[in-house]
Amino acid sequence: MSNPTDKVFAQGLIAKRRETAPEFVTCSLSVKVDEFKEFLDTHADKGWVNLNVKKSQGGKYYAELDTWKPNAQASQDAPQASPAQAEPEGDLPF
Repeated sequence: MSNPTDKVFAQGLIAKRRETAPEFVTCSLSVKVDEFKEFLDTHADKGWVNLNVKKSQGGKYYAELDTWKPNAQASQDAPQASPAQAEPEGDLPF
């Protein structure tokens, strides 16, 4: 991928919201096995492919490849809390 902001849509995977489905069912996924296998093989990173199911402005659901990667330098520069600092003293603030 040349640009991390380029959208990569999951091939062989369709997300749908059925109006007759109960409210607790966010969406249904349909998988076209051959196309989805190829998509997974192409985009696998250490055995994983992360997808985000999103809702378009038109109200349809779709799956998009999650291309976010942690910034290795930022995580190395972040200060590490010592065990004494990791747990707050006294009552919780809420």
